[in-house]
Amino acid sequence: MALVNADRIKSELNTFDIDCGDDILDKMLEQCLCNRLQGDEIVLEWVAFSTTKGGLKLSLNTLEQFEHEVLNKKYKAKPSIAKREESHNRTRDINSLHDLYPLQFIHTQSLSYIISSKRSAALIASPSLLLCSASFFPSVTPSQKYSQRGGRGEVVSTFGAVQGTRWAGRKGQTNGVQLELLEGSEDSLINNYKYMFQRLRDVRNVLTEKIEELGEELRTNFNIEEFSPVSLPAQDSVIVLGQVCCDSNGKLNSQSVLLEAGPEQGGRQVPVDLSELRDYSLFPGQVVVMEGMNTSGKKFVASKLFEGVPLPFYSTPIKQEMDMDIPDEQFLVMVACGPYTPSDGLTFDPLVDLINVIARDRPDVCILLGPFVDSKHEQIEKSLVTETFDAIFSRCVGSIVEGTKGVGCRLVFVPSQRDVHHHFIYPQPPFILPDLSKDDAKRMTLVPDPCTLLIDGVTFGLTSTDILFHMGAEEISCASGSDRFSRILKHMLTQRNYYPLYPPVEEVNMDYEKFQGYGQMPLSPDVLIVPSELRFFIKDVIGCVCVNPGRLTKGQVGGTYGRLLIQRSAPSIDGKRVSPCVAGQVVKI
Repeated sequence: MALVNADRIKSELNTFDIDCGDDILDKMLEQCLCNRLQGDEIVLEWVAFSTTKGGLKLSLNTLEQFEHEVLNKKYKAKPSIAKREESHNRTRDINSLHDLYPLQFIHTQSLSYIISSKRSAALIASPSLLLCSASFFPSVTPSQKYSQRGGRGEVVSTFGAVQGTRWAGRKGQTNGVQLELLEGSEDSLINNYKYMFQRLRDVRNVLTEKIEELGEELRTNFNIEEFSPVSLPAQDSVIVLGQVCCDSNGKLNSQSVLLEAGPEQGGRQVPVDLSELRDYSLFPGQVVVMEGMNTSGKKFVASKLFEGVPLPFYSTPIKQEMDMDIPDEQFLVMVACGPYTPSDGLTFDPLVDLINVIARDRPDVCILLGPFVDSKHEQIEKSLVTETFDAIFSRCVGSIVEGTKGVGCRLVFVPSQRDVHHHFIYPQPPFILPDLSKDDAKRMTLVPDPCTLLIDGVTFGLTSTDILFHMGAEEISCASGSDRFSRILKHMLTQRNYYPLYPPVEEVNMDYEKFQGYGQMPLSPDVLIVPSELRFFIKDVIGCVCVNPGRLTKGQVGGTYGRLLIQRSAPSIDGKRVSPCVAGQVVKI
């Protein structure tokens, strides 16, 4: 699907003399992404809908009505991008793309930079010298739309308040923050990780274990004696356990819900009637407990849906030597997600601007999520680059490291399945950077996607996979007083893993054996980072601060990044957890 952006939608609306604000454009863009529509297609659908309703005015309320009456009923999953390209004989896999690019070391050697210690200070002050467009592609013209963008530095979303503080880090004081990967060592996904060899039986075993584990937690929490088989005829109300699935290859809807039980409950699939449920939010792969009737054994009429139970938060032990009179420490975390180049050229100007922001605000931790070398970029798809993907990535990382050397911040790199030079698998191993110096390696933490980080006693859940977009296109709901993002995030926390959707979308190459070990949440994170193509936000969901920082670039123009000011609270006297105070902002680059 071609790139959809707000400017294209606005242009199409202008054709029909329809004016609208940014909030409406963002909502229509979300609808395009969730229903796989182009800008002209959704505008034509809206015009047809509003005409049949007597000329409805375009607003957020009427767009909700439009989504419910037209989009949710009409649009099913369209053929994937890969299948459409295959029909035009254009399909290439990642390995074949690598082979298409000559190793033009003339450019690499002539443009390589070996930065001496005497020049470091000047380069830190001007990161554009490190990562200018010409250093990668001498013939590339900088993006005009990006350079002419407005609203630089504008705060577009806020959360919380920390009084009497500035949006700045500790300026590298003492030893800085402490980072720990909770799942294990960083190379744990690399050793003997041979993917594309999983058997269907192994996948089934993982899904069965997930049903049994979550079912046991729900049974204990709600004091349920036992679960009944979903297909067993019963004249009384029973409680059943199973996994939600769809009765066809299309998108899930209220008439196509099936409940599939685990082996202990018979392993059968039964259609579910949702008509008696007032509120529900369901998606394929969700493990649920339902109460209802199944008089014939052929259809379960649900009357109650039990809420999922999240994991506990991280709790630090009491330190007897801690001086309770010392004021709470604060640290600043900056979060940015690729692409780091605009869509009309492979110029890294947005990344240069981000390095300038890092040098100015001096965050204690900077979390950078891929893609760094975006497989969806038009010039990469058309084989127009002059260097290898690994060379581009190495230059990109080297520039970030050098440009932030005097800041004193810790750098966390999270890969993306859109990184054309890296493993196309989920869970995804961390990057490997063997040429780092010892000093640089101390500042860098290379983590897999997904992962859970402990940063100075505060837990961060990280994933670069667009789970919001994927689940937003599949979730069905009949709920009042909640927005789609909050519902999806709550599902992630209560299903206790970073990708609860099953089956996954076609662009996610899932290895379920590794997912069982490295895709689960070991606890409920204090902060959950979920970058997405959908609109940015910072919000509290059942005690977890959830952040979509947006992407650093959106099409040909600049996007957004996030920053979080964490105020750590000392443990209470009785050892109970005290939640950290989090203030957050989403800022235009």
